[in-house]
Amino acid sequence: MKKMFAIVGVINYLAVVFLNAFTDLGHKIIIQNTVFKVYDVTTQIILSAIVNALMLLPFILAFSPSGYLSDRFAKNIIMKHAALLAVFITLAITFSYYQGWFFTAFALTFLLALQSALYSPAKYGYIKELVGIKYISEGNGAVQAVTTSAILLGIIIYTILFETLLGDVFSTKEDILKTIAPLGWLLVLGSVVEYLLALKLPNMSVKITRKKFEFAKYIKGFYLKKNLIILRRKKEVFDSVIALSLFWSISQVVLAIFGEYAKSELGITNTIIVQGVMTFSVIGIVFGSMLSSAFSKYYINIGLSTLSAFGIAVILFIIPFTTNTLLLGVEFILFGLFSGILLVPLNAKIQHLSPDIHLGTVLAGNNFVQTLFMFSFLVLTTIFAYFGMNAKVLFFIIGIVALYLLYLLLKRYFVMAVWTLFESILKIRYRCTYIGLEHIPRDSPILLAGNHVSWIDWFIVQLPLEKRVVFLIDKDIYNNKFLKPIFKLGDLIPISQKASKDSFIETSMKLKNGKIVAIFPEGEISRSSDIAKFYRGYKFIDRSSATIVPFYIDGVFGSLFARHKGEYKRNFFRKREITLYFGEPISHDIKADELREIVINLKRI
Repeated sequence: MKKMFAIVGVINYLAVVFLNAFTDLGHKIIIQNTVFKVYDVTTQIILSAIVNALMLLPFILAFSPSGYLSDRFAKNIIMKHAALLAVFITLAITFSYYQGWFFTAFALTFLLALQSALYSPAKYGYIKELVGIKYISEGNGAVQAVTTSAILLGIIIYTILFETLLGDVFSTKEDILKTIAPLGWLLVLGSVVEYLLALKLPNMSVKITRKKFEFAKYIKGFYLKKNLIILRRKKEVFDSVIALSLFWSISQVVLAIFGEYAKSELGITNTIIVQGVMTFSVIGIVFGSMLSSAFSKYYINIGLSTLSAFGIAVILFIIPFTTNTLLLGVEFILFGLFSGILLVPLNAKIQHLSPDIHLGTVLAGNNFVQTLFMFSFLVLTTIFAYFGMNAKVLFFIIGIVALYLLYLLLKRYFVMAVWTLFESILKIRYRCTYIGLEHIPRDSPILLAGNHVSWIDWFIVQLPLEKRVVFLIDKDIYNNKFLKPIFKLGDLIPISQKASKDSFIETSMKLKNGKIVAIFPEGEISRSSDIAKFYRGYKFIDRSSATIVPFYIDGVFGSLFARHKGEYKRNFFRKREITLYFGEPISHDIKADELREIVINLKRI
């Protein structure tokens, strides 16, 4: 993170992102709080859903133009002009407050959202250009944390100022707006500062399209059809878009129905308490985003999204049974925590897999599909509320939707989710450092060879590598009736001293198919601090197409999973420090004894 923040323009960019979210949220909070004060039950849910729909509709209508603008012009230029547009819109909103024009202010929500819709693909596409692939997870984590912090502060500041200015004496929605009208100047100030900061953003454009935008084709839906084809070109990208769309739909429904749930089920009428409880989710998102970035240190850890979907589903089923405000706050923190963990890898994966020339179109398409989902869910919420369905039942319905989201992610990323679960458990007691990762080629088969010190060596080796590693395992352990299904799922290769030929043939085939294979030439876990003799069995593996990379694992002796305990004294409150050294690629013809010496010497690097 420190290295990423040192990149020129990152701090300025994050400040622009913060102010953009803070200003958009401020007006929305003012309108929602006014609705909360004036209307009851059914009307409140319907109007809350409508104001959310007004924030979403521009992302549907502006799909093609926003994608075109982001691909056609430098993204910092788009952000600069969008920020200037926000200045004029917030001035119009402030004027409507002073006049008491509730429905005008309500309608201007659409224009403010339209500005965001044109802005969004450039804003998120700028991450990849500014910090590069190396820091794309950290960049998305920072943007998510900053955005949610802006939402958090926006909810707190605007709600407290709203209640402070309003007091207890009011009769109509027009009276409310006239009373809180000075808040409009805070919206204007935020948009002006955002514009001034956007002027200083560096131009990072590499590839831009030269095609012209034809309005007739836009009206006829030509661009819509073409851009959807581009969006669906890579299945993993489109699957990530669908997953994000389901999540944001769930979130929108929660925002739309919690006010009514708090009033009807808990008897809460103070907007500070209602917004405060929901604000806890924003705190959770900040920490979830940071946690997700930490787990994606070496690659985009998409397994995190799968595990977090399970947590989201559980929380949604618990909320309707909770009547204590404090417990609700804890549940919303957890909901936000799981949300932040889910969002960062999926967004980073979309940006990483999308070609630069179509990045704006893909991100605009992401907004389009997400908004279409959210809009549809809000329409359904409004219909259900109109026919008398209360918020408690709606919580159960979106809980089922969350289970479907979990199913979709498990279907594609089950193996990654299992590895991530193991990683989460391991990190409770161990801190792993990796030296020499630059020696691991990205696009070629690799044979890893190193020392064997514990039962968790396989996991230590796998942890920094996105590509799944194939390991050789003792045949007797492999045939355990309880563990065999897991070993098969992990694509392990059984081997024994008496029947190793087939194992070596299978290993050779894995390498020819571009896999990473890891072997432990000692043949068993070391019983002392010295590296045992390396057997020459690996010589029978056809490694002509592979890069051979030696490794040395240090710091595991004395652990629960090692055979050699030595004189190590365990400190329960300290994490064990493990270091894995990867050496430079070595010759295919190296002998077993020579390989052993290279591995031993790696610790001295």
